[in-house]
Amino acid sequence: MIPPQVGDITVGWLNDNLGEAFGTIAEVRSDPIGEGVGILGEVARLDLGYADGETGPPTVIAKCQSLFGENVALSQSMGFYEREVRFYRELASDLDIRVPICHLAEMAEGGAPFVLILEEVTGARMIDQIQGADRRDCEQVVDTVAKLHTRFWANDALDSLEWLPPMNNNLYKAAKGLTEANMPTFADNWASRVPAETLAWVQTLTPRYPDMLDWFVTQGAATFAHTDCRAENYLFGGSAGDDAVTVLDWQLSTRHIGAYDVANFMGQSVEVQNRRDWEDDILRRYHRTLVERGVTGYPFDRCLRDYRYSLLHQAWAQVAIANIDPGNERGRRLLDAFVTRAFQAAADNNAGELIEEL
Repeated sequence: MIPPQVGDITVGWLNDNLGEAFGTIAEVRSDPIGEGVGILGEVARLDLGYADGETGPPTVIAKCQSLFGENVALSQSMGFYEREVRFYRELASDLDIRVPICHLAEMAEGGAPFVLILEEVTGARMIDQIQGADRRDCEQVVDTVAKLHTRFWANDALDSLEWLPPMNNNLYKAAKGLTEANMPTFADNWASRVPAETLAWVQTLTPRYPDMLDWFVTQGAATFAHTDCRAENYLFGGSAGDDAVTVLDWQLSTRHIGAYDVANFMGQSVEVQNRRDWEDDILRRYHRTLVERGVTGYPFDRCLRDYRYSLLHQAWAQVAIANIDPGNERGRRLLDAFVTRAFQAAADNNAGELIEEL
């Protein structure tokens, strides 16, 4: 039995499934982690007590499907849960970036319910998404994703990941209909709070969205993109080591251009004025790291164009998820930050002019 929610994880289930790796568990207590952090899934810390003479990790992190049925349905239809389970089963231990140690990764047919039991990186610092990252955080994040991207840059290692969908898969293309349905309500709710030009670009792009995804893919230089490169998916230091950066949450991973991750972080996890001040330096740092790690045939002007297209794409994506249930007040504040920052980043980079290239 796969527990649908963290509250369904019992002492008996833990012993049945982790008995060979852990000592005999005598008690378990769960504490939810971070209101608004797990919009698509439920995340909690499990405090474990052991039988006399038995030892094991005092805490682990459990991740299960969302508490909200519509979010579960979305995640199943888009393959989000299956993607993360397969990432931990098949790839995580073979990367040169740090991810949590996975003790267990199981799912039912169709991807839900699912359960992950992961290492807790204790004492680590997490960026507050709403407050935004500082410059050093940005540098560490782009250094980390550059390592991931160069490992899979348009090569056989990327081609071997048959479970990793390209960005132009049919389910993502179908988001066009979702955005068309959401657009009137989105415009009513957000028009006074986002740049008018970005909203107009998004409206223009919507009927051509599937074509844009196909165009992106034909540009080449695909890699393994985290595709959810936001502040609260990174842990700094702690029990992983003082200089370690641990990357979390692989549900949205795709086969896509690497600049998407940089744009994702800079466009939504950095306060607007700070992004304006730092983004050229940060993007050049990312490109320089790619070149130093062996990427060829990818000049900076191409990287900049990919970055700008990605900012436009991410502004558009905010409309596609506008009806998701944020769950609580902090979740609502997170969605507010995503929308307003993404739309402003696209405007600041005049990303809409690139629609003409499609």
